[in-house]
Amino acid sequence: MSAVCDDRPDDEPAYRWPIPPAEGWTADDLDRIPGLPPHTELIDGSLVFMSPQTAFHARCMRLLENSLLEQAPDHLDVMREMTVRLDTKNRPEPDIMVFPLEANTGPNQTSYNPEDILLAVEVVSADSRERDREVKPRKYAAAGVPHFWRVEQDDDKGLPVVYVYELDPATGSYGLTGIFHDRLKVSLPFEIDIDLTQGRPRSGSRS
Repeated sequence: MSAVCDDRPDDEPAYRWPIPPAEGWTADDLDRIPGLPPHTELIDGSLVFMSPQTAFHARCMRLLENSLLEQAPDHLDVMREMTVRLDTKNRPEPDIMVFPLEANTGPNQTSYNPEDILLAVEVVSADSRERDREVKPRKYAAAGVPHFWRVEQDDDKGLPVVYVYELDPATGSYGLTGIFHDRLKVSLPFEIDIDLTQGRPRSGSRS
């Protein structure tokens, strides 16, 4: 059903929420539905809207994106917050992706194909725990994405903790290969060494 928001100025037109078709939305619909909030995902034919981003989430993405860009081989590229067309009913948006340069098709590109993704990274938020811990990893694995990282906030230090997974081709599911605190050092999908303590806020006093 459509919904109208009443908390608006009198001269602002009412927003009508998109009415889903009986069979659910498709991956192509995500580019055509007018007025969607930024970073809307499609999971099992349903639209998923993002909550406001936390400072932890933003700092993690900045640290990981910059580190991966600096360390990736020349034939690989890194992108944040772009969707992947897993199938006609699923178009999630990993926080960070690594893929070959040739997967870039131009400035108007809005998604990537799962066979191009070498690494998908999800930074867990309060509203996305189930999706990031269970739903998305299962779908990325089924689509053949070979490497997956899940990033959580350490409750004591407030720093990133990275859970590293690798696809088992025999079972089509991910196996945990390591849990990294303070420093992330792996050899796949390429040599990566990240000081996770850089994910903390900068210190300093305000004048």
